[in-house]
Amino acid sequence: MQLAGPSSGALTLLIDADDTLWENNLYFERAIAKFISFLNHREYSPAEVREVLNDVERECIVTHGYGLHSFAHALVHTFERISQEPITPALHQEIHAFAHEIAAHPIELIVGVNETLQYLARRHHLILMTKGHIPEQSGKVERSGLKEYFSAVEIVAEKNEPTYRSVLAKYALDPARSWMIGNSPKSDVNPSLAAGLNAVFIPHDNTWVLEHEEVTQPELASRLKVLDGFAELQKHF
Repeated sequence: MQLAGPSSGALTLLIDADDTLWENNLYFERAIAKFISFLNHREYSPAEVREVLNDVERECIVTHGYGLHSFAHALVHTFERISQEPITPALHQEIHAFAHEIAAHPIELIVGVNETLQYLARRHHLILMTKGHIPEQSGKVERSGLKEYFSAVEIVAEKNEPTYRSVLAKYALDPARSWMIGNSPKSDVNPSLAAGLNAVFIPHDNTWVLEHEEVTQPELASRLKVLDGFAELQKHF
């Protein structure tokens, strides 16, 4: 496939992966529901267990980053924090299994992604930009079958304003002609706007609770687009 060349007047579109190109958090939510049911706590309600898990996940991100490894640690630590029984090797293995089930799940592309990427890649420079554990995210990219649409893949530890500025510098991008596209206000929209890029917000019903944040409204309204689905990008780019 012929990707857009630098003299074609193309824009640069940085595109998120998890819950933008393919389903991701949905499987974590299912694993969490199984974990809470397995825990069957006598005093904590399911909602209260989830609040503890959210706090533990925040702590684990600092130590282990993002991804299944960190998630598995968070489940174990949550069990240790609120369970009335000690964790045994057998329990440890059973809890880890909730996370490992996610790794075995096939990549499920979000509706309209393949044909939309094919459309966009002929007109613009596409860079896939995702955060997390490099081997884990690289594996998803390979299994997705979407790598051919991107001129580069950036897997970063965190998506914040300094990271976006670093990517702008690395590829010598013009912020005014660059867009970050994703489902997370916290990681995709707000920090990219702060770094001077434009942004496209595509909400997802199952966006991870730790990615929730009020969407920043830029002074220039044209710098932010809010779309109902990925396929709508074809109408704007």
